[in-house]
Amino acid sequence: MSFKPLGVAVLAACFALTGCDQQQGDQAVQKLKDFFNTVKPDALLLKDMTPGLTTEAQIRAQMGKPETERTFTDGSKRFEYPRGPQGLNTYMVDIDRDGKLQAITQVLTAENFAKIRLGMSEDEVRRLLGKPGEIAVFPLKPETVWSWKWREGGVTGEGFFNVHFDQNQRVYTTSRSDVIRGH
Repeated sequence: MSFKPLGVAVLAACFALTGCDQQQGDQAVQKLKDFFNTVKPDALLLKDMTPGLTTEAQIRAQMGKPETERTFTDGSKRFEYPRGPQGLNTYMVDIDRDGKLQAITQVLTAENFAKIRLGMSEDEVRRLLGKPGEIAVFPLKPETVWSWKWREGGVTGEGFFNVHFDQNQRVYTTSRSDVIRGH
């Protein structure tokens, strides 16, 4: 399935309705591509990604712009790809210093959640789990809770993993909660 006709239609609408210039048109098309990459089925997103062969340019072309890019002192990189709003997967894509794919890891797992420790900073949690699907701030408590929806199995299949931060932006506990479906 191709989204190019839709992209052309949106671009045409942009030109017709706003009289936008080429740069604005290119930005509109890029935003559309970025959106479709966040909701593209994982099978298409990860298709033909081969460690040691796939290049950074190929990763960007297929997976789109990462939510976050981190470059390490050895020249290697990690790209973060959360899947859609409240998606069940977040992929960390590791690229070696030569620009080749090293690994793709789905980080919303019980094993990764178990690595969260008391006292970790928000940045440390973000590096491990990626962008949270929800952030709730409770000023009277005071705490901030980051939540990720994930496939936990069990009766409901899906749940939320929650990390609770104190007023110093440090982890003080974790919890789980149910995904509440419409009534």
